[in-house]
Amino acid sequence: MSINVGVLALQGDFSEHIAKIKECGANAIEIRFPEQLRSIDGLIIPGGESTAIKKLLVKYKFKEALDKFYGEGKPVFGTCAGLVLMSDNIEGEGKGMGYIDIDVRRNAYGRQADSFEEMVSLNFGGTGSDKKFRAVFIRAPKIIRMGSDVMIIASLNGEPVLVKYGNVMAGAFHPELTDDSRVHEFFLNMIKSFKGVD
Repeated sequence: MSINVGVLALQGDFSEHIAKIKECGANAIEIRFPEQLRSIDGLIIPGGESTAIKKLLVKYKFKEALDKFYGEGKPVFGTCAGLVLMSDNIEGEGKGMGYIDIDVRRNAYGRQADSFEEMVSLNFGGTGSDKKFRAVFIRAPKIIRMGSDVMIIASLNGEPVLVKYGNVMAGAFHPELTDDSRVHEFFLNMIKSFKGVD
């Protein structure tokens, strides 16, 4: 059974996620209109400008369709700006979408010029990996509060940078900008589990 993964393609680095999903052997679809959500099994909300993406979500009337998609339990993965948008609260700005039980601070790791890479360990539900992951941080947000049911997949200096909450995963870094596909493969496995396929 084929897996159809949508990548929100309103703004940001959606093309890199598309390439990574295809590399993992799944179908990747650029999502530009709310009705397209009905034809996909999981959704990635990419990095970019969270305020710009938020305005475009309003302009194209995505909120109701996204809430329905999330409400059905379909897996959603947000990176950087996607993490910010899906959070419960954005410091100094108010409510996020409320899809994951975290509060965030935008650009907490510095501006574009302060971008950096760091090797982090991945822990997917109790199974770790000896090989560290090269995490790319670009104007990265920071998780400043986390609910007790949120699972930490990766940390940096003791602070969570990749987390999972039910069928939602969110990362402060950009896994699509590396040649390592383990994070995307894990998301595909979340979709397969939801669909009940191997």
